[in-house]
Amino acid sequence: MPENIDARGMACPQPVILAKKALETTEELTIRVDNIAAVENVKRLAKSQGCQVTVEDEKDKTWTLHLVRESGAVVSQELPDIVCDVAEKQESGTSVSGPCVILISSNAMGQGDDELGRLLMRGFLHTLTQLDKLPDEIICYNSGVKLAIKGSEVLEDLTELEKAGVEILVCGTCLNFFNLTEQLGVGKISNMYDIAGLMTAAGRLVRP
Repeated sequence: MPENIDARGMACPQPVILAKKALETTEELTIRVDNIAAVENVKRLAKSQGCQVTVEDEKDKTWTLHLVRESGAVVSQELPDIVCDVAEKQESGTSVSGPCVILISSNAMGQGDDELGRLLMRGFLHTLTQLDKLPDEIICYNSGVKLAIKGSEVLEDLTELEKAGVEILVCGTCLNFFNLTEQLGVGKISNMYDIAGLMTAAGRLVRP
């Protein structure tokens, strides 16, 4: 029997986290959400979990998503990229509070030319050090962990941000995957539980 989740009214990324937890114990899930950002995030989750997904567009800005895991599907243990629509919350009158969290999932910024992307990422992180208002946390995962290792071109900027009070969390699973655990140069090794908790509590999620 499929599990049912009513995630209407929940702040991003709670619907995705609840769905991810449910899929650890069931092969079929139905979840209701009330904003398009949640729809897209759950669809990304479905793909990462090897699930077929269908979406029913109901009235009054309600969507019902049905997820069914395919036989023999390869399941990712990591959360997919999550995009929270802060502007939508502001327009609806919902207050936006909580820390500003920057998510870095790659050692390059944007898609296209990798060399240009690395140049942009260096510029972005250096610019952060010059801002009057700093982010509260920076989370590095996937190939983004390569920015936090010894010898990184942005190690000095990340170190300066950490000294200024910015908490830098580095995905331990990702470091292990790239065999970089012993080369960590800044920040602290973290796990998906802590990362998901920070993302849930965030007032703003920024992904360069």
